Amino acid sequence: MSKSEITALVWYRNDLRTLDHLGLRKAVESGYRVVALYTFNPKHYHTHRWGFKKTDRFRAQFLIESVQALKQALKSLNISLIIDTKTPDRALPEWIKKYKVKEIYLQHEWTEEEKKEEKAVLAQIDSNIIWNRHYEQFLFHPSDLPFSRPQVPEIFGTFRKVCEKEVQLRPSFPSPTSLGTSNLIEINHKVPTLADLGLPTLENDPRSAFPFLGGTTAALERLEEYFWKNKKLSFYKNTRNGLLGTDYSSKFSPWLANGSLSPKTIYWEIKRYEKEIQKNQSTYWLIFELIWRDYFKYISLKHGNKIFKIGGILERDYLWSSELERFRQWADGLTPEPFVNANMIELKHSGWMSNRGRQNVASYFAKEMKMDWRIGAAYFESLLLDYDVHSNYGNWMYVSGVGNDPRDRKFDVQWQAERYDPNRKFQNLWLQKTLF
Repeated sequence: MSKSEITALVWYRNDLRTLDHLGLRKAVESGYRVVALYTFNPKHYHTHRWGFKKTDRFRAQFLIESVQALKQALKSLNISLIIDTKTPDRALPEWIKKYKVKEIYLQHEWTEEEKKEEKAVLAQIDSNIIWNRHYEQFLFHPSDLPFSRPQVPEIFGTFRKVCEKEVQLRPSFPSPTSLGTSNLIEINHKVPTLADLGLPTLENDPRSAFPFLGGTTAALERLEEYFWKNKKLSFYKNTRNGLLGTDYSSKFSPWLANGSLSPKTIYWEIKRYEKEIQKNQSTYWLIFELIWRDYFKYISLKHGNKIFKIGGILERDYLWSSELERFRQWADGLTPEPFVNANMIELKHSGWMSNRGRQNVASYFAKEMKMDWRIGAAYFESLLLDYDVHSNYGNWMYVSGVGNDPRDRKFDVQWQAERYDPNRKFQNLWLQKTLF
């Protein structure tokens, strides 16, 4: 059997790009026929007992757009994308058998759901199939860290300073060379709609601070606009705590979350900006935020399922409430705090919330209402366009007093509102009742 009759399968999950994608590059270099696969796992769209979807319409629509963009990018490389709507353990064995798959290329994941998915697939396929896992979701590659996994510092400042000093960042590389048209397979799977996933139609809210599309093309357009056209990067440190509009922050996080954009791509573009335009505290601060993102990935890599436990990585025993009515009060923006309410209504209507807003509503939920922080984390997972399991649960633990905050702070919501929304423009935008 010739190499062209054997297939290398790229299993896409949270790495929806062709740029800076090691697995795709290795698959192309294998000499085998290359196909890609993404499955819209129906388990990701079920309803929680608290009454909301695991993945609701905002994140789902962004994902749909991202997969559509990936499909087009792969097509330009003469690589077909198989799109399935079954669970991976049902979908992959079928396609592996049909296309005589010898090797599988996938991003290395370590959280519970992803590991269960892989284990279920492994149980259904030939044990001789080679699995090639790669870490491409990091800024600092795990193999390059100056400490082992158990030695990952619990304090962010320590992690940052050591990595900045001792880790040489790897380059970002372009999409692989296009294969011949003979690599294409006779398939034209359509990307599902929201209705196909059992979700309601999405109506874009004109007030949204994130009016952007999913996918690498849109991500690169945003990078071009934010860095080179408007040069907003030069002012990032001063504006990053803003609440209104598209440009108070970079807005890269949704594309980073589903892997349409790699952190290395952003990092090296910052470095180019520093060389050609300006290097200041703002350019460094965006790198600083990328390191924060890396840090929570390493915390989850170190602690495993502890990040999903009520006591967090500190294993602290607090008396938490899980009363549904009180959760709904918070989720619907009906608390006694207008600033909390405005942020929660923004999330409900747009799938977005500023970093400042997230810190305040999470702190209020956990430390004022004393609600089980994991319910809040699950609600964020449902709605946030930029949901990332590591950052989401890491930050929720942090503000809830069961994570990596050495000071265990409680946000003064009223003081925060006065400082960051002194004229109540943000609150008025989301709290004022419409006439119709």
